[in-house]
Amino acid sequence: MDGDTLVLEGGERVRLIGMDTPELHESQKLYRDSQRSHQDVHTIQKLGRRAYEFTKNLVEGKRVSLEFDAEKHDRYGRLLAYVYLKDGTFVNAEIVKQGFANLMTIPPNVKYADLFLRLYREARDDKRGLWGG
Repeated sequence: MDGDTLVLEGGERVRLIGMDTPELHESQKLYRDSQRSHQDVHTIQKLGRRAYEFTKNLVEGKRVSLEFDAEKHDRYGRLLAYVYLKDGTFVNAEIVKQGFANLMTIPPNVKYADLFLRLYREARDDKRGLWGG
C-alpha cells in the first residue's frame, strides 16, 4: 500500500505501529505535511516512493506474524500491529533503523517507543535512508 501500511494476502490492511513514512498518494495529509515541513508535494511523494520501495522489498510475498499493542484497530478500521518476518526481522524497527520513517507514537500503543526513538536518532545521525539527502 505504502511505506507504513501493508496489505495482507486476504486484503486486510495493517498499519505499522510507531512510525510514519512520507505520503505517496494524493491526500489531505500530503498537503498538511507539505505545509508543516515546507517541502513541496512532489518532494514528499518522491520520499514516499523510496519508503514504499524499501518496505515492499522487505516484506512483499513473505509470511509475517503480527503482534498487537493496546489497540487492535485504528479509526480507519486497519489492523494496528508490529510485524515480524519468519526470520525474526522486526519490520517496524527495520524501517525506522534504515531511515525510511519518522516516529509516530500514539498512546496507548507505545510498547516499543523507546527502541524506535533510539533507532530513529541513529538513522538520522548516520544519514541513512531518507536522511541521506
